[in-house]
Amino acid sequence: MTYVYILLGLLALLLAWYVIALIWGKPWSVKGLFLRTFLKFALKGPELLTMLGILEKFGLHGHNAKLSDASEAFQDKMFAFIRRDLRLLRSYPRKRQDKATLLSTDIMDWFLDDILRGERFRHHDYPLNQMFGIQSEMPNFMMTLHPVVSKLEGRNYVKRLSRFGVKFDQVMEGLLIREKKGVIPPKFVIRRVLDEMTAFIAAPARENPLYTVFKDKLEKLPKVGARDRESLLAAAEAEITRTVYPAYQKFIAYFTELEKKATTDDGVWKLPEGAEYYAHCLRSSTTTDYTPEQVHEIGLKEVARIEAEMAAILEKQGYRDVGSPAKKLHDFGSEERFLYPNTDEGRAQCLADYQRILNEIDAALGPYFAVRPRARLQVQRVPEFREKTSPGAYYMPGDLTGSRPGVFYANLRDMKEVHQFGMKTLAYHEGIPGHHFQLSIAQELKGLPFFRRMVPFTAYAEGWALYAEKLAREIGMYRDDPYSELGCLDAELFRAVRLVVDTGIHYKKWTREQAIEYMEAHSAQDHDSIVSEVERYIVMPGQACAYKIGMLKMVELRDKARNALGGKFSLPAFHDVVLKNGSMPLSILEQVVDEYIAAAK
Repeated sequence: MTYVYILLGLLALLLAWYVIALIWGKPWSVKGLFLRTFLKFALKGPELLTMLGILEKFGLHGHNAKLSDASEAFQDKMFAFIRRDLRLLRSYPRKRQDKATLLSTDIMDWFLDDILRGERFRHHDYPLNQMFGIQSEMPNFMMTLHPVVSKLEGRNYVKRLSRFGVKFDQVMEGLLIREKKGVIPPKFVIRRVLDEMTAFIAAPARENPLYTVFKDKLEKLPKVGARDRESLLAAAEAEITRTVYPAYQKFIAYFTELEKKATTDDGVWKLPEGAEYYAHCLRSSTTTDYTPEQVHEIGLKEVARIEAEMAAILEKQGYRDVGSPAKKLHDFGSEERFLYPNTDEGRAQCLADYQRILNEIDAALGPYFAVRPRARLQVQRVPEFREKTSPGAYYMPGDLTGSRPGVFYANLRDMKEVHQFGMKTLAYHEGIPGHHFQLSIAQELKGLPFFRRMVPFTAYAEGWALYAEKLAREIGMYRDDPYSELGCLDAELFRAVRLVVDTGIHYKKWTREQAIEYMEAHSAQDHDSIVSEVERYIVMPGQACAYKIGMLKMVELRDKARNALGGKFSLPAFHDVVLKNGSMPLSILEQVVDEYIAAAK
């Protein structure tokens, strides 16, 4: 028995040593570091844990009563942690890692290194703007992601409302630092944010969406009695009045004063180290080393090529010498044959048509994909309180357990903006085989480090979605539908125009008005949509360039594989290579495709 106790003691020591190394020291293997690094990201972010929806399955709900730390001190700790883990990552001998592990190492290295490259620019962004920010993201998070599925989670909802003031104060700390450094949003951004926040707190607490949505969800829980519902609702109303509204009022007072210091210079070239910051934004978003000048020239060439294709299709339909093809498509957008009634019935029919479009392409993809996601996909309307500042559509992935489906959100604020000839392309991009395929398959991957299923690379994700639009055209989804094919090309043109406009604003010092003028000359979008887009590029420098650059790289790699393999080339196999390795920088994706080509030969 003595030997048994000794053995158990040794095993306990080894286990303790392993746990200590995993949590505080250097894990025994690089795979242990993969796990620890991801867990540190996730466990330090209660909102991320809620979105993942994993801990609830084990009866853990405490994180749903907290909000993620947005303080400067917390960000300092995160940068220090990332520096340490990147140093550890590079200390593991590469010769001891197999091929799959080396790929994970390279992806994590690029990801962590990119974050650290941006540390010097941590105060160059605009945390509150018309596209995103705590003022809109927190209500949306509470209403769409916080799981009001029980009385306990109802209490957690109220507790989270009580933490709004703390989180808003943390964000204010960073705003004041930015102001001292001269990082002040353009005047129009401040005005948009002020209007949004003022409208959000204009109504009594009982009429605020934070209350009304909470009430609707509670009423759908049969196990929560009337007395408990009334108690929870009273507590929510009190917190909205006592905590949430005053937090917004602080921001309103601050931005009212800040507006007096703002200018109408829109590009980040005006900021300290503005040129270096924009070069970083481009590299981070496109995962390439293209210069702003190169991106601008690529955009100009693509605009010319796509407009020529559109002109050819228009000519076949009897429209000759139309000048700008996009302007002609814009004219089509006002014709009744391409519109829905601006009524509830029209919106319902639009959602039904989106579902039909998705069902049709889902049924047609058999010969082109070996891998398909298990996650379901739903089509829903963008919540009305977010319609005004939301894009035309977006995708929200489901949780990791499969209990919450992926959702394709369509913005139906004004049905005159929804052109039927553009619906197929939008559905393919956001849904099938676009974001829903890419993100759901990534979440469902087995045998990969967990971070590989979660880490975002915009050029990969948006490049795939735009590639999905092109693929749908190639496999005949626009056959006998020339107007939808024009819509497809216009969507591609739109992304090419973004390359020109984004670099124009932030590199060539275009004004907001110059950017709008260029887009109106080369886009079928209406004026209000173009204004929203240009204003998006202003607050998200470089991000809009990722779409087209990512797509061009994927098409280039597909052509490279087809030319190299000839009759051995398989489109489903190529799609497996792209999708079954998860999101990655384009430079690493090219290495993966090269290895696939070599193996297939």
